[in-house]
Amino acid sequence: MTNWQQGELIELEITDLNDDGDGVGRAMGRVVFVPDTVPGDVITARLVFVKPKFGHAILKEILKPSIHRVRPSCIVADKCGGCQWQHIDYQYQLVAKRNQVVQALERIGGFVEPRVDEVLHSTELGYRNKATYPVGTNAKGNFVAGYYQKNSHQIVNINQCPIQDERLNPLLARVKRDIQLKGWQPYDEKLHTGLIRHIGLRIGRRTGEILITLVINHENIPGIATVAQEWLDSTPPVVGVMLNLNCERTNAIFGRETRLIAGRNFLREEFLSLEFQVRPDTFFQVYTETAEALVHQIKMELGLKGKETLLDAYCGIGTLTLPLATSVGQAIGIEVQQEAVEIARSNAERNGVDNVKFHAGTVEKLLPSMDVKPDIVVLDPPRKGCDKSVIDALLKFKPKRIVYVSCKVATLARDLKLLCQDGVYTLTRVTPADFFPQTAHVETAAYLVLSQLAR
Repeated sequence: MTNWQQGELIELEITDLNDDGDGVGRAMGRVVFVPDTVPGDVITARLVFVKPKFGHAILKEILKPSIHRVRPSCIVADKCGGCQWQHIDYQYQLVAKRNQVVQALERIGGFVEPRVDEVLHSTELGYRNKATYPVGTNAKGNFVAGYYQKNSHQIVNINQCPIQDERLNPLLARVKRDIQLKGWQPYDEKLHTGLIRHIGLRIGRRTGEILITLVINHENIPGIATVAQEWLDSTPPVVGVMLNLNCERTNAIFGRETRLIAGRNFLREEFLSLEFQVRPDTFFQVYTETAEALVHQIKMELGLKGKETLLDAYCGIGTLTLPLATSVGQAIGIEVQQEAVEIARSNAERNGVDNVKFHAGTVEKLLPSMDVKPDIVVLDPPRKGCDKSVIDALLKFKPKRIVYVSCKVATLARDLKLLCQDGVYTLTRVTPADFFPQTAHVETAAYLVLSQLAR
């Protein structure tokens, strides 16, 4: 087998996409991962990282383009790290995401020919209801904000983004201009100096209400109260301006303290005929319409009769809990963030949903000690998946139905394997949903039913 050398130029055909969105090909009997490529591309690529069985390379030339290759909608798509797949036609993105789910379930979960639906989806552009931009200065000393360049912390300056709600575009340009005029210095992550770290924009897709949040490195900004009021007065959709304090040397965007400067500290959003309060730093799915479609499908798949006890673990502000609570006898939510629990309770009261209780704490601690045996458990954990203690508690309580919603299919497949071991649960259906078009990310809902022998 020929030895590979870093810097070597190789020719290969791309045949697949990996979970990170990179193209996958084979050269000299080994796997090569190449960003910015599409299955069907025949390319030359330069090796930048070499191991005995695989390598990473960068695209140098497209010798023959794939039939699935398209012109990106964004003029900086080749530089910006916000999207990985703008060069891939959208219908093929959906095919690739379904394949990603099937392969993980088979390879990691050990499931044979799992039932995986076609990907739930809506429009492919203009969908994001939230955007957070790092800031800096360019070579001319001008204020810039955008997304990081791929594999770096170099900011690609933008004034509009085709995947975010188009109503945010003029506001981004306005906020950037005013920051420059005020002379508020951007944060320098190497020196830990400067003032403005990020610009955060959030919009209610149904209501049109907008929040502006500046993440800062100091206690306050001189003159911010006047500017904030100007933003409220001149742009009626803006309902609140806030400062988030983050003085730590960290890659985390938000700090722990968020301070209201003008207006109110939440926007109103309508979700499945319910009204929610959403704050700058609370979790709410970035694609409202597809999230609604997935929750609607969950309700239909469960066939709720109105008498069930439902537990929503990792419930956040009640986005899943409240729509499901309207169709069951009793609902319980568990969430680690106390502030999110308070918002969830407020959302329940606002919508007249009085059969739900929310508890603050970790699922790992609260679930094993519960004195209520739920008929249905909904799981929506972070990317790392469920802790082993959560899986053990579920296998002990044996709810009749489990719905596992996941943003990382690898950890989903791992946890489903544990739940289905020894035939305790049966995986009946898996539905991918495209919450993040133009990226490699895929959301998934998996449905489990307790086997007759385990009851």
